[in-house]
Amino acid sequence: MDIVTVAHGSLNAAQMRIGEVFTPAVRKNVAALIAVHNHPSGEPTPSPNDVAITRVLLEAGKLLDIEVLDHLVIGLGKYVSLKEKKLGF
Repeated sequence: MDIVTVAHGSLNAAQMRIGEVFTPAVRKNVAALIAVHNHPSGEPTPSPNDVAITRVLLEAGKLLDIEVLDHLVIGLGKYVSLKEKKLGF
């Protein structure tokens, strides 16, 4: 188990390539991962972009045989699970 920082964002956005998420997972030969990111505003409600990225993560994970267990958005001591909310999953 490991925690890997893939990107640092600005006040309202973070640019990343999906490959950057999976590179450490492939190198460590993992079977699954959980994606987590924060919203600097503290409001963890997933944005439409968060849902779109979740869909892309799931597709890439299928191609690489790495299960994406969940995508969490965190902020101010709260979190939202996109899997629980069936957003992108």
